[in-house]
Amino acid sequence: MNILEQNRQHILNQIRAAETAAQRLSGSVQLIAVSKTFPAAAIRELYAHGQRAFGENYIQEWQEKIGQLTDCPEINWHIIGNIQSNKTRTVAEHAHWLHTLDRVKIAQRLNAQRPAHLPPLQICIEINIANETAKHGIRPDELLPLAQQILDLPNIHLRGLMCVAAATADDHILRQQFNQMADLLRQLQTIAPQADTLSMGMSGDMAVAIECGATMVRVGTAIFGRR
Repeated sequence: MNILEQNRQHILNQIRAAETAAQRLSGSVQLIAVSKTFPAAAIRELYAHGQRAFGENYIQEWQEKIGQLTDCPEINWHIIGNIQSNKTRTVAEHAHWLHTLDRVKIAQRLNAQRPAHLPPLQICIEINIANETAKHGIRPDELLPLAQQILDLPNIHLRGLMCVAAATADDHILRQQFNQMADLLRQLQTIAPQADTLSMGMSGDMAVAIECGATMVRVGTAIFGRR
């Protein structure tokens, strides 16, 4: 077993332990391996061991990897970085998930550009739960108006919410923010019953996120190493 797979197994064990501690079903939390800035060869190694969900931030870099990984047809690409209007076509044509929707204009472009032969693009709305100007995402009070505008777009499928919590080791602050995200998901479900996803938690705050209801955690450094 190579070092990347050892690292992945360590994270999977941590996820399972956090599920047990939170009295959640084993396997209820999905690992997104954040492969941004790492080469296609590293992705291929983990793919060979069964990892299928990979997170990318930078569209141009990701485009190159798509071409290099045609031998890995079951990859599920999760775009976890903010995208500009001129990058939506690539996302619409090749991604499976977008975690960072925060504007109706982006939703409309993705809907128009999604190829007819593909299933709807799975979407999470990003919430700026830490209320930090350096972070992307919408305010909590903007959630339902934005969601209402995108629910009728047939080629995207609203699945839930995503956040990047405050960079702190204070579990009380993290728990407040993650619990607020869980409350917001319940609000969203009043108009979008299909919404079942909370993309929250990274290497440092993953256990608290799982305790509060995360269904996807995004882990990069703890698997691939320092960038």
